[in-house]
Amino acid sequence: MPSISILGIYVADLAFFGKSIPVPGETLIGESYVIGPGGKGSNQAVAAAKAGAKTYFISKIGDDQFGRMATKIYSEAGVDYSQVIISSDHATGAAGILVDQQSGKNAINVVPGAAGTLTNEDIDQASRIIKNSAVFLTQLEAPKDVVFYSLQIAHDNNVTTILNPAPAASIDQNIFPLIDYFTPNETEASFYVNHKVENESDAKKASSQFLNLGIKNIIITMGEKGAYFANKDEQFHVPIVNLQDPVVDTTGAGDAFNAGFAVALTEKQNIRDAVEFASATAGLSTTRIGTAKSMPLRDEIEKLL
Repeated sequence: MPSISILGIYVADLAFFGKSIPVPGETLIGESYVIGPGGKGSNQAVAAAKAGAKTYFISKIGDDQFGRMATKIYSEAGVDYSQVIISSDHATGAAGILVDQQSGKNAINVVPGAAGTLTNEDIDQASRIIKNSAVFLTQLEAPKDVVFYSLQIAHDNNVTTILNPAPAASIDQNIFPLIDYFTPNETEASFYVNHKVENESDAKKASSQFLNLGIKNIIITMGEKGAYFANKDEQFHVPIVNLQDPVVDTTGAGDAFNAGFAVALTEKQNIRDAVEFASATAGLSTTRIGTAKSMPLRDEIEKLL
């Protein structure tokens, strides 16, 4: 069975829900809070496993209460965490998430903790898993030099690479040709080009700039405006799927999208079908509170499609 390897961070999410997100200097009385598993790479690993793929997660956590929360959810979701280092020297990271209950929009502050201490030597220990994967997926929450080193290993071994550039950060020019699929959202895409990306025509303009950098395929996710795909041969827009249930929390939707897309690629789905599968995975995740816990199961995705 083709596998997916995902490099990223795990943090405990402390999510606070209120009628709005406070501005600097303001204190609000919130409605509720939840503590759950988070970190983009970790969310993606859980989502990919729940969507039906053999999934390996590569990371580092602390030997503490938050770390045990991670291994518990990996066991439940079926994520192979044999490449997650459990460190007695560093605490597991945490993220503070403020959610506006009216719109589902959020603001996030992430402290990577143990995962921020990952090294290239750690990646060497996991390199066999990367080399034998069908797809390698990563983001920019782990140390950048480690992310780029891992992309090089995957690329050199003909493994399909996906870089979800979140949070947006500068990328060396020589890294772009290592990326098969580049998956920013509108905010992240805007960071890399010299204009705002807010609609389909902005996405089209940005995509041509990304292709010129040597990236092979671009997918810009635009929330309720759908997703835009481009490569040198074709470009198209995929609207969001029609959901039966209301959107309650968009946190983790981008992670669900990337995981769903990676799963579809391992199954050799064509690009349009893969983007639609990713969109369905993301859409379902927004109808539930939380991140990893909100990721849908395979039969739920297929039913929606």
